[in-house]
Amino acid sequence: MFTTRLNLIYLLLFLVFLNLKSMAQSNIQIENNMGKENFIYITNDFARPAAKILKTYLDKSFTNPFLIKKKNENDTPRKTSSIQLIITNSKNKKDENSFIIKSDEKDIFLVASNEKLLRYAVYTLLENWEFRKFTSKDMYIPRLKVVSFPKKTEKIYQPSFDYRVLFYPDAFDPDFRDWHKLDWHLDDFSIWGHSFYSLLPAKEFFKTNPDFFALYEGKRRAESLCMTNETVVKNIIKKMTLIIAQNPNSSFISVSQNDEIVHCECPSCQALNEKHGGPQGSLYFFLNKIAKHFPKTRIVTLAYQHTFKAPLNLKIQPNIYPLICPIELNRGKSILADSTNKPFIKILEIWNKLTSNLYLWDYTVQFSNYLSPFPNISTFSENYKFFKQNKIKGLFVQGYADVPGDFSELRQYLLAKLLWDTEIDIDVTTDDFLRGFYGKAAPSVKKYLNLLTKNQEDSNRTLDIYSGPVQNRNTFLSPNAMDEYDQILEEAAEFVTEDSVLSSRINKLRLALEFVYFEQSKFYGADKQGMFIINSEGKKQVKAGLSERVQKFAETCNKLGIYELSEGGLSPNKYYENWLEITKNTAVHLGEKLEVHFLSQPSVEFSAKGTSSLIDGIRGHTDYNINWVGWYGNNAEIEIITKKLKFNRIIIHFLDNQKSWIFIPKKITVFGYKNKKWYPINEKIFVDLEEIYDVKLNQIEIVDKNFSGLEKIKIVAQNQDDLPVWRKRKNKKPMIMIDEIELYNN
Repeated sequence: MFTTRLNLIYLLLFLVFLNLKSMAQSNIQIENNMGKENFIYITNDFARPAAKILKTYLDKSFTNPFLIKKKNENDTPRKTSSIQLIITNSKNKKDENSFIIKSDEKDIFLVASNEKLLRYAVYTLLENWEFRKFTSKDMYIPRLKVVSFPKKTEKIYQPSFDYRVLFYPDAFDPDFRDWHKLDWHLDDFSIWGHSFYSLLPAKEFFKTNPDFFALYEGKRRAESLCMTNETVVKNIIKKMTLIIAQNPNSSFISVSQNDEIVHCECPSCQALNEKHGGPQGSLYFFLNKIAKHFPKTRIVTLAYQHTFKAPLNLKIQPNIYPLICPIELNRGKSILADSTNKPFIKILEIWNKLTSNLYLWDYTVQFSNYLSPFPNISTFSENYKFFKQNKIKGLFVQGYADVPGDFSELRQYLLAKLLWDTEIDIDVTTDDFLRGFYGKAAPSVKKYLNLLTKNQEDSNRTLDIYSGPVQNRNTFLSPNAMDEYDQILEEAAEFVTEDSVLSSRINKLRLALEFVYFEQSKFYGADKQGMFIINSEGKKQVKAGLSERVQKFAETCNKLGIYELSEGGLSPNKYYENWLEITKNTAVHLGEKLEVHFLSQPSVEFSAKGTSSLIDGIRGHTDYNINWVGWYGNNAEIEIITKKLKFNRIIIHFLDNQKSWIFIPKKITVFGYKNKKWYPINEKIFVDLEEIYDVKLNQIEIVDKNFSGLEKIKIVAQNQDDLPVWRKRKNKKPMIMIDEIELYNN
């Protein structure tokens, strides 16, 4: 029995040996033997920079260095295998964005038409041998005894998208871009993005030539141009000629609307808009004229907001590249998994019939809160396959720019891989990154990531790029979910306590939970999850140690290079300053425990904690997402049951944030209810609005001795009749926002 078992073991070992021998015979092997020379051959000096890169990395992995040698036909044939780098200088269009890695019986060949593509081939070969570049500073370099490559194989590597830009922190590093085969818009565009302001500056022309600019809602507006004004076309052509001459190496120029929905409605432009399906009609009529003047220049234009759809019954010039910007998609589901995306899919189909140069701007993070968890990573793979299937040729993938945000390292890594190849196994790639970047904590980080995604999917709620912790307090950022996340990341931290680098990476993930807790604690106020407790004197007092936590949060953000917490530019230090202001922005007043009713309903998304938000003794700060109650396009009518309370003074707090179409009211009227009848007591009328773009907090005081003794009062804040000229936009209405109505008797 024992002998039989031993023979079986020998047989298995023999089979393994045969298998290894067979593999060795079918693979080219370059061994790491001291005293044995390994060679990288180049066909010409143009291949030398790529060869140096390959040598640099292999030398870090091997104990014996590689030698770079120029290939010569008279060289004595070598018995050992080598790596050969070849630049073909091919002008064939099919070779301009691809490279080849192949082998014969003995050698490995990297073949490309230019130096950049040859570098891409080098990095691809290195990744095949388990080298990794996780971020611009973090790499994995294996210690190798041998590298192998299958004999007699050939593979052509071609990207899923011709143009690939990633706007994330490490993409600012040229080596990171090179490794991941990324383009860079700041190098490739002579002008990038919204460009009308640059091509025809309003500061220079608006006063003297208002007819150059858009006639919108009956007035000339500097935010856009008149698309049918021939002098405008001539001036822009003149400006572009100068810019193109100054930037001879640029591949593109952007001729794009400003970040506004203002567009020209003069009779000529309006006729084109009606003929071609909307404001995009006059825009592409205008662009066609410019494109004809620069037939060899690739002109990119943003298909954005009012120009998102393709023009109808209008051909566009072949050198126009529409960059479509689907800003309002639900980011919580892949595009095909969400039935509400059917109109977008139809729009893509129409664009594809009009042009073969379709680019897309993908929004991949939460711009209002860079550190707040945003579980959309699970959608990347399916979305990028969808983009490829729908003939998207180029992608600008907007992330946190140069700010390290929530899971920014994983996001940029996966997106870079998908931009090159949409068919990668996203789960394998994710696991590979997590192991390399988080070490022993990787399983816990994966568990945290999966739970975030599951909780978001289970909620079946839209995930918006301008939402945040307060809006998601009942979905994936509920108090119970937050407790689970905290436990998982606590577990992750325990796995890496002795590694300061890995501990720092887990601490960065925990910053997101801290940020959520702080934001939600502002919202909950004096409730269970809130920032305040009520002390023995009946005053609001910040929970012990909480302000110190916020201060530490700000300090940690600064150490990690997180210098902004949102697209709006809020710094960690300013966040802490705002927090301290909020801690002091409380009141003790007679109305705190009174019953309040909404007689006119506020906007659903800005209803805060309901009526209790208005009389909780915590005044609103500058963020309209937290505790402000808003009425969009209608008057605010609020009833307070005063039960014959003795008081003579009302203070109402209003927000003035004109950029977000939030204004002070036109008039405030206070009514009293007595003997089953309403009657007016006092009113305050406000002067005409002033154009102000700073966020302001307005405290309106109304004093009247007749407030006392009433059964209830009614406050009517009359909304503005219309938007002021400087914020006039179609489909926008004025909003009133109130947080805290205080009653006093003094």
